[in-house]
Amino acid sequence: MVIIRIINELNDFIEKERLSGKRIGFVPTMGALHEGHLSLVSQCKQEVGCCVVSIFVNPTQFNDKRDFLTYPRTLKNDFKLLEASGCDCVFVPAKKVMYPEPDTRVFNLGKVAQVMEGKYRPNHFNGVVQVVSKLFDMVEPDYAYFGEKDYQQIAVIRTWVKQTKRRVTLIACPIVREADGLAMSSRNVRLTPEQRQIAPAIARTLAESRRLWPSKSVREVEEWVTTTLNRLPYLRVEYFAIVDGHSLRSIHEWRESQSPVGCIAVFCGDVRLIDNVKYELF
Repeated sequence: MVIIRIINELNDFIEKERLSGKRIGFVPTMGALHEGHLSLVSQCKQEVGCCVVSIFVNPTQFNDKRDFLTYPRTLKNDFKLLEASGCDCVFVPAKKVMYPEPDTRVFNLGKVAQVMEGKYRPNHFNGVVQVVSKLFDMVEPDYAYFGEKDYQQIAVIRTWVKQTKRRVTLIACPIVREADGLAMSSRNVRLTPEQRQIAPAIARTLAESRRLWPSKSVREVEEWVTTTLNRLPYLRVEYFAIVDGHSLRSIHEWRESQSPVGCIAVFCGDVRLIDNVKYELF
């Protein structure tokens, strides 16, 4: 595995791999890696000849400065995990490499970026697309791998790729969970022991809500999930919305969508956790 920090060296590496006949797979991350990230690397290695992973905590996608400052940074351990996973190249750019000057671009991403995360985290997705566009320009991947825990993020990036006619295939990979069901997240390490005991209730409640479908209405399921979680210590639901899995538009009747998805953001103490559940798989 090679560790690269400057663009010229990355360009040389990519060119060499392409000349050898390999396709380029890309896994963009913000580090603090866990088994969820490594599952993306594993799938990339199985499907594509070369796996490039980036580690960069992108400041433009944080609307909460405190969240940016407290985001875990575990670079040495990340390198060990990536080497063991078979990663070919890890790109670790400094902020001045990614943003030699302020990025003032504003993207018209449509309604898919305005609901849920877009509503509660203003400008978040604009920052996501800023950094993804830069990384895609640098890596020029044939395939890019993203975890479905960030369900809305994938939908937003897919919209942007379609708008710009990027020649890259996005691969959405299943959520990887802890043994107790909690969706793996770099933020989980910030939970206190007591909060960590409560947090799996999020996934458990989402899974139980599938038993209510379709005998209960969409609104009844939304209210049940929200009320159930808000009754527990440390937990506060910011939003829970059942939407169409493609357009992310809110639905009122189950028959309005062939792929309804419930997306949730919950504060466990001051740690914000997200998750989702697909109802059509019940």
